Amino acid sequence: MAVNPRIEPTWLEVLRPQFEAPYFAELKDFLVSERQQHTCYPPGSEIFNAFNTTPFDKVKVVIIGQDPYHEPGQAHGLCFSVKQGIAVPPSLVNIIKEINSDLGCNIDTLHGDLTGWAEQGVLLLNATLTVRAHQAGSHQKHGWEQFTDAAIQALSTRRSGIVFLLWGSFAIAKSALIDKTKHHILTAPHPSPLSAYRGFFGCRHFSKANALLQQQGQKPIDWTNIR
Repeated sequence: MAVNPRIEPTWLEVLRPQFEAPYFAELKDFLVSERQQHTCYPPGSEIFNAFNTTPFDKVKVVIIGQDPYHEPGQAHGLCFSVKQGIAVPPSLVNIIKEINSDLGCNIDTLHGDLTGWAEQGVLLLNATLTVRAHQAGSHQKHGWEQFTDAAIQALSTRRSGIVFLLWGSFAIAKSALIDKTKHHILTAPHPSPLSAYRGFFGCRHFSKANALLQQQGQKPIDWTNIR
């Protein structure tokens, strides 16, 4: 099954050179081969979900993940997010705990669909957009990182005032792609159970991001919009 780049028009304009580049043709060939031999996630129609839900000119906050969840029914193209009815993964449970602590709310950890964030301008971008079932990281270093790095660089170059929430060493390394004179970067350890207690808990990134948006005259994110 080939990747069909059906992507939101403002992103298509920005990323067209990537779709036309030789590496992307090689990536498509790799994905066709993978899908012929293995189950892969997310479904083809949801690979570009982050871009399709959050247009280029509407991005206010960026959260960067590494690659999609690799178990059945989890990945749907938004980093850290799972659809309704799917058990909430541990990292997202910890994200919700920090939101509750930071904002003084009481979000239920039974739900983990972050589409409501994406619709408000939070780009939920995995560095790698596909994965083989049950094999974390299996589609890394086949071209997706070049594609998503180009998206981050385009936001850095063409936009201003975006708040980047970078959690863990992998995401923090992406700060090299971001113009720090034009954008805001907040860093913390990854929210996984292995590292959340090293500084993710208590980082207060959600209230800080909203404060930065409001200082620029922008509407804050309703972080309680999890369904």
